[in-house]
Amino acid sequence: MHPGAVAVPPTPSATPATGPDPLGPATTAPATDPAGLPAHQPAAADLARVAARTAADLLAGPAPVRLGDVIPAPERVAADPTADFVLPADAAVRVSLDPAARDVGEQLAELLRPATGYPLPVTDVADPEGPLVLTLAGPGPLAVGVSGEVGAVDLGDEGYRLDVTTGGVRIVAVTPAGLFHGVQTLRQLLPAAIDSPTPVAERWVVPGGLIVDRPRFPYRGAMLDVARHFFGVADVLRVIDHLARYKLNHLHLHLTDDQGWRIAIDSWPRLATVGGSTEVGGGPGGWYTAADYRRIVRYAARRHVTVVPEIDLPGHTNAALVAYPELAPGKIPPPPYTGTDVGFSYVDPADERTYDFVADVLGEVAALTPGPWLHIGGDEAFKVKGAAYTGFVERAQRIVAGLGKTVVGWHQLAPAAHLDGRVLQWWGTNGDDPDIAAAVRQGARLILSPGNHAYFDMKYAPDTPIGHDWAGLIDVRRAYDWDPGTHLTGVPADAVLGVEAPLWTESVTSLAEIEFMLLPRLPATAELGWSPRAAHDWVGFRDRLAGQGPRWDRAGIAFHRSPDVPWSGEPAAPRPTVPRQLTAEVTDRASGQVHPDPAGTPGPPPATNGA
Repeated sequence: MHPGAVAVPPTPSATPATGPDPLGPATTAPATDPAGLPAHQPAAADLARVAARTAADLLAGPAPVRLGDVIPAPERVAADPTADFVLPADAAVRVSLDPAARDVGEQLAELLRPATGYPLPVTDVADPEGPLVLTLAGPGPLAVGVSGEVGAVDLGDEGYRLDVTTGGVRIVAVTPAGLFHGVQTLRQLLPAAIDSPTPVAERWVVPGGLIVDRPRFPYRGAMLDVARHFFGVADVLRVIDHLARYKLNHLHLHLTDDQGWRIAIDSWPRLATVGGSTEVGGGPGGWYTAADYRRIVRYAARRHVTVVPEIDLPGHTNAALVAYPELAPGKIPPPPYTGTDVGFSYVDPADERTYDFVADVLGEVAALTPGPWLHIGGDEAFKVKGAAYTGFVERAQRIVAGLGKTVVGWHQLAPAAHLDGRVLQWWGTNGDDPDIAAAVRQGARLILSPGNHAYFDMKYAPDTPIGHDWAGLIDVRRAYDWDPGTHLTGVPADAVLGVEAPLWTESVTSLAEIEFMLLPRLPATAELGWSPRAAHDWVGFRDRLAGQGPRWDRAGIAFHRSPDVPWSGEPAAPRPTVPRQLTAEVTDRASGQVHPDPAGTPGPPPATNGA
């Protein structure tokens, strides 16, 4: 086994193992004096409390959640119904001596405290033991097993092992990201009431057994278009929470478009103050200051989500041209645009001042972004053709590389010369794309966002009150029923970096509408990106998805109650409503009524791509 490898048991038989698990909380013999007698006799009251707790657990019945009822589906699950664990009120979270591990422990406590009402102190110790333990494994192999049988799996950068015994829960990973993903699994293994924002009288039981898990693809994400309609920092942070819950690890922010420029650039200040003052429907727009953007990046990083900023070039630039007409062909200032057409605007590819602009903007965004990616858009530049287009893209790619970042762009970048490491984001609807297959042969990697499976601005059904249908209707099953590893003809699975679900916001105007369009489809994308192909099963996914509904209800999260899913239970709290009439909502936005942002952020016919 190489560094990072963890030995795990093979797939279990129908009869669960009942012996002790080497990774469960350690059980040590009591200390003895020289005469061989126990050095410490438990007090009668302690024994009584243990006996009462054991009796209550035995009488209470099995856990309400099964070990496999998790989204995304784990790679390996070995349930042990005899090993259910009940979280006691005096539990503490114990973590390895590592600041990043401790932070994951703090996040676990933060997730569990509101509903349980338990204090859940967090301590870091050299050899953590107790009811909730998070352990960072060393760089070498970790030998574990059950019933004398072992196998080996490399947990990698994001994998984890989760053991549940009657004595507690232990999560082991090689990295803090792996621990964090294990925490998200533990969260789903607790009763749905764990998502309540206030204390609930509940038996906090976790089903017993073992999970060993790791992702299929390294890139799993969603995109939020904040250019067509602007969304404040608080809304973006809420979206990050949804991604983290389902082990999605990238948030792509579409920051610029014809209707608005959403990030302040010091060297070109009118981009925000002028270009950021509009949005679809005539609303007030808005933009992120550098402090706002840093806050988003920090919040995401704590949840092991990487922010991917997109500055769309050379097209989709009307807002920039309004702010700086010298970038426009002919130097003629265009009027502000609040509609939803595409393909009409572009920066002048023949003017050197344009490349000064590109270098300045990308340089400032790169400096604010610790992640490796810079997305330069590149789609629907209908008026920049042939050599003018490829020449612009090739210069922009070199600028990105010179900043130490990896270039990402929509798949229209493919005809431009390949740059080492380049990533193309494919949003087509036909899996036979010879140009993309050729780009892959040259070394390009792909993020797959097929418009007819992963574009979550598409309606669920003909009567969905918001959204588009140019790529077809995308119900939950359609969002789930495709395989990223085989979707494109001539593209091997190892060329696929991962998957992403874009949400374009021409018709989306509020956080409730964002959630309504993302959920319940977002967990489908998460499972496609994380779970092994062998776990892909619509019926099983549908049934596990049904269990998420009560959790979203408890948390006050808006979602589409898809008729494809056998939702269980009634809402435990009023569900946020989604406006039924888009026109009325746009009118409200035009009147300047927007949600206040605690961070102090200033306050279409369907497009072919939406970009």
